[in-house]
Amino acid sequence: CFIQMPCVFEPYKKHKHVGKCLIISNEHFRSPHLCRKGCSVDEHLLSNTFKSLGFHVQVERNLSANEMIGALRKVSKENHTDNSCFVCVLMSHGEEGTILGSDERWIPVKTLTSLMTSDLCPSLRDKPKLFFLQACRGLEYDPGVEADSVEAPGEFFGISDAPEADFLCCYSTVEGYYSWRNPETGSVFIRELCKMLMDCHLEIIQILTRVNHCVANQFQSYTRDPDTHRKRQMPCFASRLTKEFYLHVPEKKNTFYF
Repeated sequence: CFIQMPCVFEPYKKHKHVGKCLIISNEHFRSPHLCRKGCSVDEHLLSNTFKSLGFHVQVERNLSANEMIGALRKVSKENHTDNSCFVCVLMSHGEEGTILGSDERWIPVKTLTSLMTSDLCPSLRDKPKLFFLQACRGLEYDPGVEADSVEAPGEFFGISDAPEADFLCCYSTVEGYYSWRNPETGSVFIRELCKMLMDCHLEIIQILTRVNHCVANQFQSYTRDPDTHRKRQMPCFASRLTKEFYLHVPEKKNTFYF
């Protein structure tokens, strides 16, 4: 006999602190031509934004593939009991399902997200874990065009990067496509994401939908190559959140609202 239980929707529980934001920013690589000019602009904007939202921000620069694993493994062993959530921003060159370390070794995105699962980080159990990825998910354009993509191995990683419930992965572009970055002003996705996080006191899915709208409708590439000029970008996200998640700017010192 099947008994239907009433479904009650409620936000994630608030805790003493908002939580930690880990920013992994890979700008320089072994090969100088892979330098991601404009990455420091994104890093500065992200750091200021999440600090303004009440997060404890930790920035790690130019990490190898193993160092990226080590950074997340270290955070997973920390005590997050008094934290309401965890945020990680990954910025590097990318291909579908993978991201590049500063040592030019590819690592599956799911290898990184899976380090924060409830079995490895029990103090974040039943709490939202958000991953934002500024990286290409397709092949590189012709040389000279600023795009976060380099040639990747042929293996395809089709498994979801969100390993379990209460994870959300937000990507700067859809699979198979490029992610644009301006050497002077940074990336369009990070800029719009930070703006919406600061300006909108909405549920996180509504915020990310607005980011999608702004990037998709207001951005066009500007290059001297007719093959890459006036191209669009479409962010996307995969959510396994089980409750509503609100992230508001603190109204008072040491007081946070979700």
